[in-house]
Amino acid sequence: MHPLTPLSLILPVLASAIPDPQTTELTPLPLVIWHGLGDDFQRDGLKEISALAEQTNPGTYVHVIHLGDTASSDRQASFLGNVTEQIEQVCAQLAADNILRTAPAVNGLGFSQGGQFLRGYIERCNAPPVRNLVTFGSQHNGIAEFQECQWSDLVCRGAEALLRAGRWSAFVQARLVPAQYFRDPADLDAYLDHSNFLADINNERPAKNASYRENLRRLNRFAMFMFEDDTVVHPKESAWFAEVEAASGAVVPLRERAIYKDDWLGLKTLDEQGKLDFRTVPGNHMQLSEETMTAVFKEYFGPVEVDFHAEAGDRPVLVDQSVY
Repeated sequence: MHPLTPLSLILPVLASAIPDPQTTELTPLPLVIWHGLGDDFQRDGLKEISALAEQTNPGTYVHVIHLGDTASSDRQASFLGNVTEQIEQVCAQLAADNILRTAPAVNGLGFSQGGQFLRGYIERCNAPPVRNLVTFGSQHNGIAEFQECQWSDLVCRGAEALLRAGRWSAFVQARLVPAQYFRDPADLDAYLDHSNFLADINNERPAKNASYRENLRRLNRFAMFMFEDDTVVHPKESAWFAEVEAASGAVVPLRERAIYKDDWLGLKTLDEQGKLDFRTVPGNHMQLSEETMTAVFKEYFGPVEVDFHAEAGDRPVLVDQSVY
């Protein structure tokens, strides 16, 4: 017969095994936004989106990615620049932000081309890590046609002049942003040989990057919104990673493509776990209502439980660590 253990020795052990309710609390994660082509970080629309995010989930810290210190330079960078270098710049930008780098994770919101660029950030560095990613009208499977410029848009006209020099030239692929996610299904050999950005982050080349798949499959949720009446992005189904056959116009859904079946990016894994959402939103490209955005902020960017009980100097952690 074993002697009874004194109660004075048992109680401290039990106490240490019970979570301290004072160390955890529900709090919204910081939100990182990457805007689209022709936009800039100082636009009123982005300021309104940021304010709505904080209004919906009070306490949300919002960081709008910028690739220039002024509105004009940031807008120009959405047309002209090397996307690979731009993502490296954003990796450094987010890692240097005192609030973002000390957060347990962040949420990501990508508008149009900013969606595939944020996905590129997740695949290539993901520090701080993204928990939930939401994209609107993004060209995840590229574009097969270039958006026409407005006659008054001099920067866009300059980009068009570069295109005339040859979309697959090293010069254009290193300088014209939309060319770096151009993907013509009828010209895949040239795309795979020369694409500076999309062919790489979509893991379409024979040599697969395992870290891209591992980083993306760690997402808690990945929601892809397609605009029902999108006349700007060709094809609009690119928002869902779908392929559109040039000759017939037939749409090949993501789940029927090799990128999904062979899980090049971890999308199949996310889908099987119920973490991949295919959504639609009414209207043309980037026609977003306050009602839509409020619903998205509530569903994907609401407060999560964070454990603040850590050693001095450590960052807080999410209570649910299943995605990290």
